[in-house]
Amino acid sequence: MDASELVSLASARAEELPGAAAENPFGPEWDVYKVRGRVFLLMPVDGTGRVTLKSQPDDAVALRATFADIVPVYHMNKKHWITLNPGRSLEAGLVRELVTDSYLLVVEKLPRAQRPVDPDTFGRRPL
Repeated sequence: MDASELVSLASARAEELPGAAAENPFGPEWDVYKVRGRVFLLMPVDGTGRVTLKSQPDDAVALRATFADIVPVYHMNKKHWITLNPGRSLEAGLVRELVTDSYLLVVEKLPRAQRPVDPDTFGRRPL
């Protein structure tokens, strides 16, 4: 997956999520996606195609060990954040899933009255 594909896929998925909005709080150099004012995705507008997402700590370790294009974040908490770099090890389904997981990690920390979705059931198909 090249840089433009990764950015396009990640931003498209983020825009589909209920209550999510893109902002530029750090200036036009960064696209930042938030839900109810809390960050779940960051992308520098520099052509590198890097995508930074929240992740469960154990998942972050496993993802970095499994996928060559998933690395620790620079200048953020490496325990709770990962960076996706363009490359062969990433597939569209994985990117969509990681964006959704990041969003849900933020949503589950919101007060119940502010949650745009139930993080326990969002995206699950009925049996």
